[in-house]
Formats: sequence, C-alpha cells, structure tokens
Amino acid sequence: MKKRALLSVSDKNGILEFAQALAKLDYEILSTGGTMKHLKENGVTVTAVDEVTGFPEIMEGRVKTLNPMIHGGLLAKRDDAAHQAQMTEHGIQPIDIVCVNLYPFKETISKPDVTVDDAIENIDIGGPAMLRASAKNHAYVTVIVDAADYGQVLEELQTARQTTLETRRRLAAKVFRHTAAYDALISGYLTDLAGEQFPEQVTFTYELKQPLRYGENPHQNAAFYSRPLGSDFSIANAEQLHGKELSYNNIQDANAAIQIVKEFNQPAAVAVKHMNPCGVGVGETVAEAFNKAYEADPVSIFGGIIALNREVDAATAEKLSGIFLEIIIAPSFADEAIDLLTKKKNIRLLTIPFEQHTKDAWNTVSVEGGLLMQQPDTFGFEDAEIRVATDREPTEAEWEALKLGWAVVKHVKSNAIVVSDAQRTLGVGAGQMNRVGAATIALTQAGERAKGAALASDAFFPMDDTVEAAVKAGITAIIQPGGSVKDEDSIKKANEYGIAMVFTGVRHFKH
Repeated sequence: MKKRALLSVSDKNGILEFAQALAKLDYEILSTGGTMKHLKENGVTVTAVDEVTGFPEIMEGRVKTLNPMIHGGLLAKRDDAAHQAQMTEHGIQPIDIVCVNLYPFKETISKPDVTVDDAIENIDIGGPAMLRASAKNHAYVTVIVDAADYGQVLEELQTARQTTLETRRRLAAKVFRHTAAYDALISGYLTDLAGEQFPEQVTFTYELKQPLRYGENPHQNAAFYSRPLGSDFSIANAEQLHGKELSYNNIQDANAAIQIVKEFNQPAAVAVKHMNPCGVGVGETVAEAFNKAYEADPVSIFGGIIALNREVDAATAEKLSGIFLEIIIAPSFADEAIDLLTKKKNIRLLTIPFEQHTKDAWNTVSVEGGLLMQQPDTFGFEDAEIRVATDREPTEAEWEALKLGWAVVKHVKSNAIVVSDAQRTLGVGAGQMNRVGAATIALTQAGERAKGAALASDAFFPMDDTVEAAVKAGITAIIQPGGSVKDEDSIKKANEYGIAMVFTGVRHFKH
C-alpha cells in the first residue's frame, strides 16, 4: 500500500517542491482547494480529499476534512490490532504525512478595515483539528506546520524512507505551540469584541525575535520575544540600522527611553541609564534638545541610551558622536548622520515609526507564580484637574517647568522626584524608600541650578519635609498629586516661603 501525504496550505511557499519530492518517493498526495489546484497546474498527481471521504465539501468549504476517513487515518495506532481491524472494516487508509498551515487570522485582523465577518471566516477549524490529531499521533505521523521543516523531513525520508521519532516529536511540539498561539489570538480578539476586561483565563502569545547572549547578568540565559499585533511604536518593532545585537539590558533601557520621549510633541531628547532618565531636554531643534538633555547630567549620560523624536541630522549626529553611547533611537537618520555615526562599530542605531504613536492595551509584569496586568499610565497634564493649592500661582515659565517635570516623573522609579526648568531636567531622584530621600538626591544633583526651578513628585508629600528641602535648594514651584492627610502642612510651608504649589489629583507610581 502506498504511503499517503495530506497537503493543504494557505502559505504556498515551497509546497510544490515538497509535493514533487514526495511523489518521487512514491507517496500518494491528498489535497483540497487552492493547494490541490496549485499542485495539479504544476503537474503533480493529486487525489482530492472528497474522493477519500466520499462526501463533497459543503458550507463554503467550512466542512471538508472533518470526516472519519481523514481523522481515522490520522489517529489510528499502526501497531494496535483493534485499530487496524476497525480501519479495515470501514475502509480507512492511514495518512503518514500531514502538511497544513492555517487561515491567516493574524494577518486578517491586523488590517485597519477588517470586519467581524472577515475575522470570523478566517478562523480555521479543519486545519487545527488535523494538526492536533496528527501531532497527538506523532508516534506514527509526521506533521508539518512550517515550510522551514520541509528540508529536514525530505532528507530523512530520502535517506531512511521514514522520519525519526525525535523529529516527529519535535514537529508535534511545534504544532501544539502553533495552534495554541493561533487560539490565543482568536480568544483575545473575541474577548476584546465582547468587552471583557478581566476574563477568567487570559492567554498571550509571543514570537521569538532573537536569542540574547545573556540576561541581566552573564550567568542568566535570556531571549527576546515580540507580541503579535503589539504596538509598532516599540522596541519590539524597531529596525536596527547599525551596531551589534541588543542585550537584555539594552532592550529594557531602550523601552524606557521610548516611553518617555512619547510624552513630547516638540523636539525632545531623552537619555536613560538603568531604566531611569538621567537627562531630558526639549528645544526648537533636535540638536538643541539633545544639548539640554546632555547638560542635565553629563556624567550619567556616558554609556546611555538616547531617544529622539525627530530625524537625526548632521548637526545632532556630530554632538552624539562625541560621547560614548550604547543606542540611539529616532524616527530616521539623515544620510550624513548615518555616515558619521556608523564610524563607531558597536553603537546601535534604531528607527521606530513615530507616526504610529500607539500603546499596547495592557502592561504585563511577571511575578513568581503569576502575572500582573494593568492599563498603561497614559494620564497626561491635560487630563488632570489642576488645582493651585497655594496663595501664589506659578508664573508662565514655572508652568512650563512643572509640565516638563510632571511628564518625566511618571517614568522614574518610585519614590520619584524630578527637578526641572522649562527645557530640561536638572536632577532626578529615583527608587528611594522615602520621598525626602529622593528629593535630596534630585536637589543635590541640580545644585545651584535648582534656584528658580520646579520640583515634581510622583506621589503626595506625607509631611512637609520635602517642601522644606525644596525651599533650602531655591525651588520656586512644586507639582504633586496632593491627597495626604498632612497636605495643609505642606501648603502652609510653601506659602510661608512664597512657593507656588500645584495639585494634580493623580498619582504616578512606577515600580
């Protein structure tokens, strides 16, 4: 009895050559629809699936392979006498190779004008059923879901007339990963459609982008996965133009820089070290913005990650090339900038489509044994119910400084304090166990520049000691959420020294 292979693919890449090679190995080829047409037009002898099932395709092709003549051939144990007897009784022949890939659901729902009907029609039923049946029975059946595996399967068949159990098991595992990912996309789409925010189960799928040399430290293994249909404006979808591959820490820092630079519409530059900003600047040009970011902390920027929200021109590239930097991220690089910056062998140059300024619907963080989910913190200054809590209102320049500081402070690890003027950060206090400690770090870094500057806090002041520290440093305006039971103490202290203090009513913790 001839061995049989069932081929039914939406991705025709390589399928003709695979079928021709199987025919030379004396396999009978079974197929359906477009795959069958493609193979026949190119001279491959094909048996239609409906000839095997004795039943025509119905319901616009929704029902064609869901038949005992197919699934019996996939699931039968070849060394089980009872199974063999039932196959003989019902005229079922075994199927030895299954090559199936699924309706393009991901590609369909990624279209901006996709309709629900289009999405539903691209939910494959028969394909996953055949794949799962074959993968379950991989002791006997070789199942292929990826054209990249055609070569190895053919090599083993041509050498030994059969595939190894090791190969079949590897391919079966790949199938179940593939169908799980496929179902995750479908369940996510329908869950969103139904408006369920926190369903009883949640499944995400990710695709390998690259293995990494190591994780946070050399003794930790790591890899980088990207989320299908995730935000284009992300490190996961950046294009690398130059430099060695990204490390685990590079990716973390680059992501932090991108999230901060998103906050600004005017030309802006962000420098990040260890996932905290060490300098943020704005200006009339991107070169001016970078100058401001550099001046904010010329020490910490060494070895940092830079994100810019305008094209890097020659003038900016000249300034960037004078500093040791790990990564530069921008919407684009002028040719002159590329020529200059690529003289540095190891610096990474990344581009991101800034015009697609979107965020993923949820942020996720793994904890041992579980997963935390939350909406991204997209709350901006224009969303807040601003209240001037003190007798004195901020001046126009102070308002601009407060806005910049508040845009940055939500991206700093809590407890967080940012000291800024209208065009740059001057001091950043990150990740301290008490607020006055964070303020001390930020004010010390700002030094004399704190005089006449603004101070932003990610959360309220539990007592008036932060205001006291700000007063001593020369701060003239403060922005904070308010809401402490001791707010009046802080307001009184600010009024005593003529400081303008603004309450936003919104906390920006970042852990």
